[in-house]
Amino acid sequence: MSDENIDGVDFYWRPGCGFCMRLDRTLSRAGVVLHKHNIWDDPDHAAEVRKWARGNETVPTVVIGDVGLVNPSADDVMQVLASTAPHLVPDDWEPPQPGRLAGAARRLLGG
Repeated sequence: MSDENIDGVDFYWRPGCGFCMRLDRTLSRAGVVLHKHNIWDDPDHAAEVRKWARGNETVPTVVIGDVGLVNPSADDVMQVLASTAPHLVPDDWEPPQPGRLAGAARRLLGG
């Protein structure tokens, strides 16, 4: 279910958060449009994060349309973008391929 009205990813962060910096850097390098919200600058931004994070102020939190992701990987964000707002997925992005360990586990488990 695609929503062409979505114009970017709402990215909630706070200063000093290494996980936030890593995700920001990865998504920015990929060309994803981020609307950045520092939860320490605006109580409404902190409230939005608490809504998605079971009352906690866990960052990074990413919101794409009506989907919220708490502490997601870049791949998680891209997968939601691909289904929710495919027009925002960078042209050169490719879904990650499972590594050797994941492939071995899948074979062992009959997947």
